[in-house]
Amino acid sequence: MPYFDAASTAPLHPVARQALLAALDEGWADPARLHRSARQARMLLDAARETVAEALGARADEIAFTASGTQALQLGVLGALRGHRRRGAHLVHSAVEHSAVLHTAERWEADGGTATSVPVDRHGRVDAAEFAAAVRPDTALAVLQSANHEVGTLQPVTETAALLGDVPLLVDAAQSAGRLPVPAGWSVLAASAHKWGGPAGVGVLAVRKGVRFSSALPADDREGGRVPGFPNVPAIVAAAASLRAVRAGAEAENARLRELVDLVRHRVPQLVPAVEVVGHPELRLPHLVTFSCLYVDGEVLLTGLDRAGFAVSSGSSCTSSTLTPSHVLAAMGVLTEGNLRISLPAGTTRAEVDAFLDVLPRVVAEVRAPLGLDLALPAAGPAGGSAGALVVDTLGKRCPIPVIELAKRIGEVAPGGLVAVLSDDEAARHDIPAWCGMCGHAYAGEAPAAEYGGARGTAYLVRRA
Repeated sequence: MPYFDAASTAPLHPVARQALLAALDEGWADPARLHRSARQARMLLDAARETVAEALGARADEIAFTASGTQALQLGVLGALRGHRRRGAHLVHSAVEHSAVLHTAERWEADGGTATSVPVDRHGRVDAAEFAAAVRPDTALAVLQSANHEVGTLQPVTETAALLGDVPLLVDAAQSAGRLPVPAGWSVLAASAHKWGGPAGVGVLAVRKGVRFSSALPADDREGGRVPGFPNVPAIVAAAASLRAVRAGAEAENARLRELVDLVRHRVPQLVPAVEVVGHPELRLPHLVTFSCLYVDGEVLLTGLDRAGFAVSSGSSCTSSTLTPSHVLAAMGVLTEGNLRISLPAGTTRAEVDAFLDVLPRVVAEVRAPLGLDLALPAAGPAGGSAGALVVDTLGKRCPIPVIELAKRIGEVAPGGLVAVLSDDEAARHDIPAWCGMCGHAYAGEAPAAEYGGARGTAYLVRRA
């Protein structure tokens, strides 16, 4: 089965497997002890730390190993905030950060701190000047990812860092570490080994010398006092070995994967009607592309592709893992329903991508078939727009039903006529304006559903082109 979900976790690199097996025999002891086995484990741990530091542009004593990238982000955010609490308790982050950052920001606010979320453009990219403008005299920390995990857009980290003055910047490099050079300007950095082909269960937390840091957890004498607990030396050794191997071949592999992703970006809109490719067209990760299919349930689409032999991912609000829209896609103002994220692991072939492009139109068509939806809008419809809005009641129905019903019935009003879609699904707030943008209609805002006969929810107003 072709595996196209490397952004979730990359397959274990062969070098990582070899290093892990060797380190299980040589690095199993407690590196904090003084006997021979412990000294051997310590040598392996120190060597791994040096390797990771070199790859990330850091010093070895700035590197601490955590249990995951999520833990690295959580400890990094809270530790830097606590370390700079004399400056204040204000946190700045982009609206498209990983959920680990957003949840930590929520906890920080619940404990009395404050946070500002900086918006992004339709490509998912922040404006460096706008981000810097959110900084206040009491800002203790700024957080900005190097590349977005859902759409692949690269952020202007170095340009932003230059505008922040002495405010420390935490960079989430989970999606780019190993693939791209680490951008300059970071004070704290987090990464995750299983994203570059290392074993799961190893994260990296790097804190520059001179950056104030106070762990949010009880004191411990391991990992520089930043991360408590016994380090998994064999896994860390494997993570370091795979990082070195991936970095050595990154330039050539990136160029090869970018060609394959460019093919997907170009061909999908030609093969599947009513599709929007999202993310920055140029400033993006080389191996990742996301597109949204109108009128499609994300979970059903994933299941259909899985049956066809392709493992992909989705951030759709229709998938079983969440009932709320993807915060990334919502912040970008693009369609949050029926989206697919294709992230190619190293070694993906043109034949595998071609096979995916052959299968995708059939799977999407099969999912859409029961809807009885003609994707081509009628050329004309009966008059009625001037007499009042056509009300489409989708209360109690979740995505993508509100958009499907809108598409079915908008032809019942004349050009310029108004349709009011009643919905109590939060995804509609993002998907209906996005649908209008894709199909050329005018989104006229929202109103209380009660104004259009609804007992609850919101009326989303669309004027037919």
